Amino acid sequence: MTDSINVREIVLDMLLEVTREQKPSHVVHRQMLEKYQYLEKQERSFLSRLFKGTLERLITLDYVIGCFSTVKPAKLKPVIKTILRLSFYQLMYMPHVPASAICNEAVRLAGKRGFKNLKGFVNGVLRNAARSLNNVRWPDRSREPLLYLSVMYSAPEWLVKLWSESYGFSVAEKMLADSLCEKPVTVRCVHEDQVPQIRQILEAEGVTVTPGSLVNYALKLSGFDHLSGLKSFRDGLYTVQDESSMMVVEMAGLKAGDTVIDVCAAPGGKSCHAAGRLMALAGPDGACGHVFARDLTAAKTRLIEQNRRRLGLTNLTVQVKDACIPDPEDFGRAQVVFADLPCSGLGVIGKKPDIKYRMDMEQIKALAALQREILTATQKAVAPGGTLIYSTCTVNPAENIENARWFAENFDFVMEEERQFIPGTDLCDGFFIARFTRRPKP
Repeated sequence: MTDSINVREIVLDMLLEVTREQKPSHVVHRQMLEKYQYLEKQERSFLSRLFKGTLERLITLDYVIGCFSTVKPAKLKPVIKTILRLSFYQLMYMPHVPASAICNEAVRLAGKRGFKNLKGFVNGVLRNAARSLNNVRWPDRSREPLLYLSVMYSAPEWLVKLWSESYGFSVAEKMLADSLCEKPVTVRCVHEDQVPQIRQILEAEGVTVTPGSLVNYALKLSGFDHLSGLKSFRDGLYTVQDESSMMVVEMAGLKAGDTVIDVCAAPGGKSCHAAGRLMALAGPDGACGHVFARDLTAAKTRLIEQNRRRLGLTNLTVQVKDACIPDPEDFGRAQVVFADLPCSGLGVIGKKPDIKYRMDMEQIKALAALQREILTATQKAVAPGGTLIYSTCTVNPAENIENARWFAENFDFVMEEERQFIPGTDLCDGFFIARFTRRPKP
């Protein structure tokens, strides 16, 4: 790399943005890729690996730092703690990086950031660790199972307890292990009948392509620098979307001419999927139906609009609306309503690891209550005999099946199907989908 010291300093700032300023990790990462496009591919790859890897394993790293530091991680200055975290990640998970370089550059970073008096401390901790990492005593799996999972897979103990009680220890461990695995980017081919051609175009651009696992118009991509650098992406041949999310439209059973309302739509993956599917279903008269994609703020709806334009969807209208407030003009209007609702996001911690450090059980209870409020308002828009799809990107019964059963018990709907996708078991994100049908009027 041309300037490894600067690359590590960039990662330091990125990590502080997430841990100290509470910025979403995927936003920080995307902005970094855009800002430092001039760096060589190898440098950006190192930067991404160090940022994402360190963030994924904060609890593990703090445990090991605590084995070598006389000051526990919780008492360290944020800058010094972050320098140690990214340095320990390199020592533990990037064996091709020389330990001497890791130590030297950590010391230089500490001095550059105004902590010259702590350079000796940083140097001593790292050089001791470099000699003795193999001597770390890890929690015992049989005697302290929850602590073991927490430390080994860098997950807070409340989350380990929740998943262990809900799904069993072995499934919980699979989910946690899966959250640390590097995965290809999953995309949905916009023209579902042109998957072979799109695959050929991608491969000609140097992208490694494998087929999806759940639907035949999904592809998994790896080996590229960044998506926006691919002409095929700019041309709107595909869009980033996990297969579990694609299953929402699959389970909806869309028909030509349907009116669809998506109440919490940003960034618009399902709305665009539905609009494209309706266009493909259009009959000789050209009536293809219409999708109304809504979200709470203009900032969110701008994301939907960007996707709508890139994909050329003329049957998609983007609107700013509060899903908690019923609109009388919507009552009985839609054949299909998508309610992909705010949730804890525990099914996507493999892509957004900061979620697991920010979420807690109190927030989850509040989100489950918010889901019920939105479902109560949203169900009014479903026409008799119409469909409501309730979905979340989490793996937590209180937000998923318990709310789905509550909805079926309290409104004039029948739950026709439910699916809980489990990361590490199913080859997709953790995701829940329930399909309801409104009973026809007598």
